[in-house]
Amino acid sequence: MLRKIRITLGSVMFIGLSLLFLDFTGTLHQWLSWMAKVQALEAVLALNVAVIAGLAVLTFLFGRIYCSIICPLGVMQDVFGWLGKKSKKNRYTFSKEYKWLRYGLLAIFIAGCLAGVGTIIELLAPYSAFGRICTMLLQPLWMLGNNALASIAEHYESYAFYGVDVWMKSLPVFFIALLTLIIIAILAWRNGRTYCNTICPVGTVLSFISRFSLLKIHFDEDKCKNCSLCTKNCKAACIDFKNHKVDYSRCVVCGDCIKSCKFGALSYSRKTSGTSKTGTTSDASVDANKRSFLIATALVSTAALAQEKKHVDGGLADIIEKKAPERKTPIVPPGARSLKHMTQHCTGCQLCVSKCPNDVLRPSMDITNLMQPVMSFEKGYCRPECTRCSEVCPAGAIKLIDKEEKSGIQIGHAVVYPDFCLSALGENECGNCARHCPVGAIEMVPSDPEDDLSPSVPAVNENACIGCGACEHLCPVRPLSAIHVEGHEVHKMV
Repeated sequence: MLRKIRITLGSVMFIGLSLLFLDFTGTLHQWLSWMAKVQALEAVLALNVAVIAGLAVLTFLFGRIYCSIICPLGVMQDVFGWLGKKSKKNRYTFSKEYKWLRYGLLAIFIAGCLAGVGTIIELLAPYSAFGRICTMLLQPLWMLGNNALASIAEHYESYAFYGVDVWMKSLPVFFIALLTLIIIAILAWRNGRTYCNTICPVGTVLSFISRFSLLKIHFDEDKCKNCSLCTKNCKAACIDFKNHKVDYSRCVVCGDCIKSCKFGALSYSRKTSGTSKTGTTSDASVDANKRSFLIATALVSTAALAQEKKHVDGGLADIIEKKAPERKTPIVPPGARSLKHMTQHCTGCQLCVSKCPNDVLRPSMDITNLMQPVMSFEKGYCRPECTRCSEVCPAGAIKLIDKEEKSGIQIGHAVVYPDFCLSALGENECGNCARHCPVGAIEMVPSDPEDDLSPSVPAVNENACIGCGACEHLCPVRPLSAIHVEGHEVHKMV
């Protein structure tokens, strides 16, 4: 029963979070974004006290069920482990924990958090690793499949699907995601939960609590025949059948050992005062139905808001694609408050990148904030009515804002290069930037103030500009726009 509950709830979380990252329509985040916000590290960075307390209580009651049910990377490891088990059954062995490695990596992780070195956080955090894999590797395949369906539907004059642009958001992050997937797959295929119990900082922190959990796996020495099946099926390598001991700091309460035991020598129960010298329960174990109820109620789903439709622009394709300018200061989304706040709170999970409907967000390639979202406007611009990134961010790196507030947040300001401007060169009466500025921060003025007939040039009112990038995106000059946005280290209201 324990194993069935774990598989059911784990599958719900895994599928839900996968769909949350893969969905590009903006539909599912209204219903599923809570799954991202109950991830442990993200809750800590967002100072979500309710979630932190809830996860601590769950671990104290049931052990490390977080790693088996809530963490999507943990469930992904179970999938790879299950595939490996198909090739060789009863393949695991007991091994002592590598304390120096576990606690050493945890110390490095904590030092990175305190120092604001986001790259360390992003490389070690489990949810971030899962997000990179989904966004960089799986979402493009999902979108290509959608485009194939859109082509078929169009052939039959149906518009049930629409084609989307599939592009490489960051080649370095793509390779990091691919390498992460390969490492996770090999470790899980060969040794089960090695990543969880050796590398993952979240698992190490939870292990401090799980040692004292009320419900644990216990041996009954009178029934145990020392057949070693429990050890050979323990993907956490934490069961020492010879000494009838379980390392509860590494046990992820998967229930595989109980299922594999043919003599009923293992139980998931609370250790009572009436135990034998081996520490097993002499009375009846906790009723299975009660355990099922307790674990089933560990996760609570919430209702969602109304569906938000994606805004799609039409238009002709550019013959020459735009290139991103070299910005002196990166641009981070409204709601991030500042570069420092983003660096200290973002785990680089890529959820905001996968959800951006205008293709403005992409992972940074700067080593100081590698994989954290930055804005660029070759594919679109940050529409004043869109607040999706702030709605889905689970770590509090992008604070929730409303549409009215967003229209007054200055994340940067536009800078004009007259030497490239068509209007300034007298080649064309363009004025695209002034015409499409959503806040009216740009106007066309004579290049010679004393000659009203001189070529017009765009003039930017920096006090009114919010840095949305509409001017940069819609500038017809290629490959570099004649106007681009420079970011602000600290955002302010205009």
